Amino acid sequence: MAMPRTNLGPITARLPYGGRAPGPRAAHAGLALPGLALLALVSLALSAAAGGAAPPDAVVAPLITRDLAGMPGKEVTVETVEYPPGGKSPPHSHHAQVFVYVLEGSLRMQVQGSPLVTLVPGATFYESPDDLHVVSENASATKPAKFLVVMVKDKTPGTSR
Repeated sequence: MAMPRTNLGPITARLPYGGRAPGPRAAHAGLALPGLALLALVSLALSAAAGGAAPPDAVVAPLITRDLAGMPGKEVTVETVEYPPGGKSPPHSHHAQVFVYVLEGSLRMQVQGSPLVTLVPGATFYESPDDLHVVSENASATKPAKFLVVMVKDKTPGTSR
């Protein structure tokens, strides 16, 4: 069996039991699987390094995506984002017109070059396609925060202006 290859070279792991996984009884007998553990660890590290996982603090729930009538190549997306207490997202850009409406809790938001603001339910926030969103976080360490996001963007990622 060929081992997976990465830009780090071949992943080599030696499996016990002649290269095959043990049966269910062996797993319950407390036998270690160092090779499989190594493969799982390397897989997780490569996924994180490649940006394959969303920040664990943000729970994003897509609600709708639709083409915009009369605007070829443009679409609108609507989603909710929820941060647990103390949750946040790393700096990012959406390459879209982004409109935020706070539903619950309080948020701190900032785009590069603008002042940091704290938003409460009913408050709004805007990002232009050229903005770098440098702060997006729950302002509370004890209560969750939830907000509605409406984005108007090009259907081709990274090209909205």
